[in-house]
Amino acid sequence: MTKKQEPNNDVKVEEFEQISVEEQQAILEKYDIESNVRTISGIMKYVIFYGLLAFSLFQLYTAIFGQYTAPIQRTVHLGFGLALIFLLFPARKKAPKHKIAWFDYILALLSVVVGSYWALNYTELVNRNGTITQLDFFVGLIAVVLVLEAARRAVGLPITIIAVCFLIYAYFGPYFPAFMAHRGQDIESIVNLMYFTTDGILGTPISVSATFIFVFLLFGAFLVKTGVGQYFNDLAVAFAGKLIGGPAKVAVFSSALQGMISGSSVANVVTSGSYTIPMMKKLGYRKEFAGAVEAAASTGGQLMPPIMGAAAFLMVEFIGRGITYWDIAKAAAIPALLYFTGIWIMTHFEAKRVGLRGLRDDQMPNRREVFKKIYLLLPIIAIIILMLTGTPVMHAALYGILISIGVAMFNKDTRLKPKDIIDALVEGARTALGVVAATACAGIIVGVVVKTGLGLSLANSLVALAGGSIILTLVFVMIASLILGMGAPTTANYVITSTIAAPAIVALLSPNTPQELVPVVVLLSAHFFVFYFGIIADITPPVALAAFAASGISGGDPIKTGVNSAKLAIAAFIIPYMIVFSPALLMIDTTIPQILWVVFTAVTGMVSIGAGVIGFWYRKMLWIERIIAIAAGLLLIYPEKFSDWAGLAIFIVLVVIQYLTQHKYGGNGDEASKSVTA
Repeated sequence: MTKKQEPNNDVKVEEFEQISVEEQQAILEKYDIESNVRTISGIMKYVIFYGLLAFSLFQLYTAIFGQYTAPIQRTVHLGFGLALIFLLFPARKKAPKHKIAWFDYILALLSVVVGSYWALNYTELVNRNGTITQLDFFVGLIAVVLVLEAARRAVGLPITIIAVCFLIYAYFGPYFPAFMAHRGQDIESIVNLMYFTTDGILGTPISVSATFIFVFLLFGAFLVKTGVGQYFNDLAVAFAGKLIGGPAKVAVFSSALQGMISGSSVANVVTSGSYTIPMMKKLGYRKEFAGAVEAAASTGGQLMPPIMGAAAFLMVEFIGRGITYWDIAKAAAIPALLYFTGIWIMTHFEAKRVGLRGLRDDQMPNRREVFKKIYLLLPIIAIIILMLTGTPVMHAALYGILISIGVAMFNKDTRLKPKDIIDALVEGARTALGVVAATACAGIIVGVVVKTGLGLSLANSLVALAGGSIILTLVFVMIASLILGMGAPTTANYVITSTIAAPAIVALLSPNTPQELVPVVVLLSAHFFVFYFGIIADITPPVALAAFAASGISGGDPIKTGVNSAKLAIAAFIIPYMIVFSPALLMIDTTIPQILWVVFTAVTGMVSIGAGVIGFWYRKMLWIERIIAIAAGLLLIYPEKFSDWAGLAIFIVLVVIQYLTQHKYGGNGDEASKSVTA
């Protein structure tokens, strides 16, 4: 059902009311499980506060002065995370938030035991050389159970179910179909693998959490304390507010910047969407479209270098081969540019279709005042320069924290007091709890895959199912990544898909090639493919958490918001395929002319597809024009010279026809601006 309404272009800046802090928290608790925490008073409030502070101080100490041996560093990190999760996260969503259940005290104490066991018994455990005692077995078994329960509370049920299924597979290996069968592991062997080797819970995922990820989360917490988050909104309005459909473009701009300091799509939606969504609605955007713009843009924040989501740090370790974090960030630059360009283009055509102008001068912030605070971006610029000059990633993050404290001193409004610094340390640790649970639980999955050889078996089966077709294999991997990403955090999703699905792409692109000889560009293409689809699962119905959170702010229908966000982010469904077929996008083993041509054809293709999907260019498009525009866009995106030139020729013809006939069918949104779908 539709209703007639005039786009409202007379709203003043002060009328763009953000939703209240209480409403933001309610939305976060509903759609972001990591925000569903207890509010404790009394002595336990201080126990938790100082526990979080101690967690951050431990991580900072080891980052500055050097880490302990791998098992000790990782188990202490795990112990902190588990104990604090059981004190902060209730067992049930509707459990009382003002008190801690008696059994959670026991679980927290057991977490302390598990976290300190390696440190207290390191010499004995090393001297046993892989054999474990009965006490070791019970401690390891408790560790596995605690990790599963902590992940259920802090991350969600999906990853816990997957991890349990993998444990069952490890035990009942001989009873599975031939292509998946293995000799099976007894319970003692499984426990040994999980807690007394660096292949299970104490494996690569939690290693990355205990080093790079935690320090970068602290860096993000300090940026938030300096007011960078709000400054991103102001800067976005200053740059994009006056453009056609300015509010939507503000959302895209702001969310791209916000995503650099927030690893959560839902948190990003609530943070920037509380400002941008009401602004879009009041200027005439449909509820579902306003929510979709914010959801699509916020989800893409994790793709935005130089500070990407936690999964990017895992990618460094999983690929290996001397790849640095800067290599990952550099490779992500053009795909991220294309992603946000695609959303920008779609919002532009929607604004033209609906007839929405940009903000007037009196609706804009004082640009001089906004640009006077440009120094707040110095920490991010500094991190880029530091990584470019070869500074280790962890040290770059530490310098970034110090610089963020320093630049905050330039203005009394942003100056950090000792309390602010302590609060940032506490908030950084709180943010890390979900990552600790996710990476520990993901370690269970990785351990089983490594021990049983399941990854290779599934990769070969997937290739066989696709009949050796690269397109079909990619489609199957895409579907698997989207399904696994439903309700699961990007970190866990990437760990699963990179160990199970990515090898299928590698096997097809480099058949019969040992892992150590596979070209780096092939490994990056495969891992970026699953990385992208794991992230955009947050805006892909039927379980689209970022879109649902946005609908909570906009008041729109959640499913319609999800459909609209998937449509807006259509670039994200195309870019991973482009990466596989045109690795020049990753800026590896290619020339500048090749990169420029690929970017030119890709952006042009995005314009054509965007116009076709929205149904508006210079004027409302006929259905046949929409089909031709989408086809031209796909030809431009496909990395072949013939398809590029054919797509470009069709594109030019379409532009000319649209321009010359724009008044015949009601150009510039004259017709469409009269109605806005409710």
